[in-house]
Amino acid sequence: MRPSPRALAWLIVAAVAGLAGCDTIPEQVKPTLDLPVAWTLDSPWRQATPSDALAKGQWWRRFDDAILDDLQDRASRNSPTLEQANARLAQARSLQAASEAGLFPQIGLLARPARQEISANRPLTNYKSPNFATIQNDHILSMNASYEVDFAGRVQATIEGARATAEQTAADLENLRLLLAADLASAYFNLREIDTEIDVLRRAIGLQERALELITARYDMGAATGLDVAQQKALLSATRVQQELLRRQRGQFEHVIATLIGVPAPQFSLTPERRDIGLPAVPLGIPSDILERRPDVAVAERAMAAANAQIGVANAAFFPSVILSATGGFEANQMSKLYDEPSLIWSFGVAIAKSVFDGGRVKANAKAALAGYQATVANYRKVVLTAMQEVEDGITGLSALERAAEHAGASARTAAHVLDMTTARYEGGASSYFEVIAAQQALLTSERQVAQINGQRLVTTVFLIKALGGGWERVPATDAKNAVPAEKEKAS
Repeated sequence: MRPSPRALAWLIVAAVAGLAGCDTIPEQVKPTLDLPVAWTLDSPWRQATPSDALAKGQWWRRFDDAILDDLQDRASRNSPTLEQANARLAQARSLQAASEAGLFPQIGLLARPARQEISANRPLTNYKSPNFATIQNDHILSMNASYEVDFAGRVQATIEGARATAEQTAADLENLRLLLAADLASAYFNLREIDTEIDVLRRAIGLQERALELITARYDMGAATGLDVAQQKALLSATRVQQELLRRQRGQFEHVIATLIGVPAPQFSLTPERRDIGLPAVPLGIPSDILERRPDVAVAERAMAAANAQIGVANAAFFPSVILSATGGFEANQMSKLYDEPSLIWSFGVAIAKSVFDGGRVKANAKAALAGYQATVANYRKVVLTAMQEVEDGITGLSALERAAEHAGASARTAAHVLDMTTARYEGGASSYFEVIAAQQALLTSERQVAQINGQRLVTTVFLIKALGGGWERVPATDAKNAVPAEKEKAS
């Protein structure tokens, strides 16, 4: 007994439904990374344990600078970079929601009142029945529904890709927050370091002006030569040149800060001020924490997931697409007869489509998706390796700068003592004024070096915090090994 067309259609639907849900997305396996068990520490770093008093999230508050805190708050509210990233996140989440709509049937309504003329010269459907031109009304009211059976997992793969992309965009936003906060803190600390240098030069200029007055008075009395006066004037002019160059650099950092907080550069200024900013304790954690803490690592990992889902989308093209459709409604040539039983119209069908020859396009797309995934895997490894490098650079840099700060401080104290002794020897006639000039230059160089090293320590601390992923609230307090500078931990 031959099955009826309706029974055959239902058999096809049942067979398609039984095959639906084939998973074409390969299982994603994170690349194996050879991570060290601990950081390479050098003096003054030593192993320590986490402290509950450490700042959570807003790491810049650990520097205890109210002006920096205010700038960071303004940047988080007004930065155009963050506004752009927020818009991209909203867009990605909307695209994810749009992809998830593929899980549900698509339902539409059609209402079409029309008056039309049918051509008398249209092709004949029956040679014995001639055509005539006809003018008549055609009223249609119908509902249609269609549903794509996810036979090869294409819809699910698309959803997984959109979800991973949205998560990647969210991680991008967090990474931009971290970079913005770090760039702002670095620019601010560079500006304050220049303020300290300018203050050093201001005090040096004051001393050099008084020295010029003294040497000029001695010259008037015949106790000094014109060369001594000329040398002191040259030193004073050179110091003023350095001061102007520093003011130019300060203005550039001021403009950077203005842009980062979303303010036009001409409308922003920070009062020059010498501020003593302390270094916070930075818990290092174990190297594997980097995989959870750094937003850029999360971005790279989510990019792998999105690329892996694209493999599923490409592989689904090897299978036929199956779409169920149904339509029901009414059609009549008179509005009064629209809802009569003879006006009822309906249809139900299954569409199965598969390209038979495409010149290798589907296969090429699958290979391209696989290559794209392999590229994201390589990028993930690169990001993690770069993260390890940046943390080690920060650790070794702070260690070296800590020791350099001690030596620079000792050098500045010695240079001040040498200047006192040289000035006394000159006033006693035991040395030339050239030695006094050299001692003044040495003291100025030493004091500026102290300011520069302290500024570098602040900027390097920001660099290390950024390398660790910002705030350290994600470090488990029970099993994470941390490291902080020994004397800073004692102070805190």
